[in-house]
Amino acid sequence: MLTNFDLGNFIKTFVTKREESLLAQDFHKYYNELCLRINNKKVLIIGGAGTIGSSYIKAILKFTITKLVVVDINENGLTELVRDLRSSNDYNIPEDFITYPVNFGDQVFEKIFRHHGPFDIVANFAAHKHVRSEKDIFSIEAMIENNVLRARKLLDLLVDFPPEHFFCVSTDKAANPVNIMGASKKLMEELIMAYSDKLPIKTARFANVAFSNGSLPLGFLERLNKKQPWSCPRGIRRFFVSPQESGELCLLASVMGESGDIFFPKLDEDRDMIPFDQIAMDLLKTLDLTPEICNSEEEAIERALLLGESSKTYPVYLFGSDTSGEKAFEEFFTEKEELDNDTFINMGVVKNSKKRGVREIDEIFEQLHLLFESREVTKASIVDILKIYLPNFGHIETGKGLDSKM
Repeated sequence: MLTNFDLGNFIKTFVTKREESLLAQDFHKYYNELCLRINNKKVLIIGGAGTIGSSYIKAILKFTITKLVVVDINENGLTELVRDLRSSNDYNIPEDFITYPVNFGDQVFEKIFRHHGPFDIVANFAAHKHVRSEKDIFSIEAMIENNVLRARKLLDLLVDFPPEHFFCVSTDKAANPVNIMGASKKLMEELIMAYSDKLPIKTARFANVAFSNGSLPLGFLERLNKKQPWSCPRGIRRFFVSPQESGELCLLASVMGESGDIFFPKLDEDRDMIPFDQIAMDLLKTLDLTPEICNSEEEAIERALLLGESSKTYPVYLFGSDTSGEKAFEEFFTEKEELDNDTFINMGVVKNSKKRGVREIDEIFEQLHLLFESREVTKASIVDILKIYLPNFGHIETGKGLDSKM
């Protein structure tokens, strides 16, 4: 176990390279307004056991809310969230605080909502976030169901009990998407925009969250604890924010934005894009280990079997990325989108996004439902339907997925 490793310090030093949170200046600038909009409010968090959802909770509990209800399908994650919060003196936990391990698409969720609501602030972080979720038609259907179709049911519920603020997380991969996950999030954006005249809706596209649940960097630590080799793509650069920054960005966006706003972090490509393999090398160096570069997964696994307690080297397999839906670069907005880079110090805002009518959204959903019910449905047919409604969707298909790699 990594008993003496300070992950937060490593992220600040080698990944974000920011000693202070990216959002610190914006929190200072808008602190009084944040207090007015958050204090004494009733809050519902969906998907609160994940990295971003739990970080949002920690950010909002720096204020004084009167009620907090957290929903997530990860029962163990909710248990750890409660233990983490109650084992710290950093948070203002309301007396009325309860968690539920349920799916927000289930009927029991609506019962929970009606019993505990109405809520002043509702934030939805429940999502399939991995590119690997487009492996076949079953995983694609589950992803679109979670990222888009259930969101529609939630929106209809909120129309009957409108909160003061509603936030639904998006992704940088929704800007000119090249994978179905990104396309599903772009479709989610268009869905919530169709409701932005009925509800105060905001969203955010942002970078990779450093060492988030299920991420490759966190996988390095998991492999290390199990004395398993590392596998890492060579030269794939990404923007990163810390878990704390992810929660703070979403909190600012959710309560300070105007309905229809899409927020993103102001990051510099030359300064802030970090290759995954650089993180791997810096992490090994911090742990006083030397990388032992291997030529294949098989070689890396064999080398890992020889690891002892006193080993000073660690097997790493570096490879060229060749999986479907892998974007060579990241972007937070498209050339045609209207930007506000002045209101916030370290956040930009996409304004006045194109809004489809609810009827058009229903037409898209009907097409997707028909496809999923067909015995002849294929991944290609789903991509074709999405391309009709999302002209910027340029799917990258290589026939290879991440489940075939370490």
